[in-house]
Amino acid sequence: MSNDQYPAFTPAPDDVVWDLPGQGPQRVSLLVLPHAGGNAHAYAEWRQYLPDDVRLLIGQYPGRGARFAEELPRGIADLAGPVAAALPAGATEDLVVLGHSMGSLVAFEVVRILQAAGRTPRALVASACRAPFLANPCAVYPQLLDDDELVAAIKERGGTDDGILDEPELREIIIPSIRADFAIDDVYRCEESEARVDCPVTVIGGDADPVAPAASLGRWAQITDHAFTSYVLPGGHFYFQQQLPEFFAVLASAVGGHATAPAAA
Repeated sequence: MSNDQYPAFTPAPDDVVWDLPGQGPQRVSLLVLPHAGGNAHAYAEWRQYLPDDVRLLIGQYPGRGARFAEELPRGIADLAGPVAAALPAGATEDLVVLGHSMGSLVAFEVVRILQAAGRTPRALVASACRAPFLANPCAVYPQLLDDDELVAAIKERGGTDDGILDEPELREIIIPSIRADFAIDDVYRCEESEARVDCPVTVIGGDADPVAPAASLGRWAQITDHAFTSYVLPGGHFYFQQQLPEFFAVLASAVGGHATAPAAA
């Protein structure tokens, strides 16, 4: 799709940021930014692990879900800018911004956008990602891979339903957005002198993550003069998938309150 051929399209705010509030008054908002190739649906189950007074917001990137027809993102501004602009009214008054993998870099940029507008969030939480001023140590180079090779690389990282990747029709739908995201993640790097946020930072990672090794996570401390906390949990790049209650127990210190047990199936 070319901007020369089609008029500019502005998505509805609730297509860009999913709004999943709990019961009763909402004390704090948690904005979640997905990993490369990810989508909002993959994080919707987090609602059941959060306290009822935490409003869950999830970013949806171009090229997926209700934004499927949009032009694919070319840079991190195409991911972060629309999310920052689409935040619901009142959501930035007490906001925690969290990203996983590439989503951590998007989260960092969202915080910078809000900070520049005088709406600095309460905290930034980075999960399984290099600090934003570091070059990508595990670039995928999707432009050099055919679809089968790219699928193999995605499966190695985990986080995507293999059934979707193995189904030709579904794979054809999601591969373009995956290519776009990994191309952005490969080259993103913020100048160290500009990589600053004016809020506390928490970083969480897996002890066996080859993409964002636990030993490198402490570099996130360099982006803030506020409190910095790091946690390492058992697991690989998607360490939280098998231990969501433990993950949310850790996250509770950044969000405040206490994680809740999911409802019985």
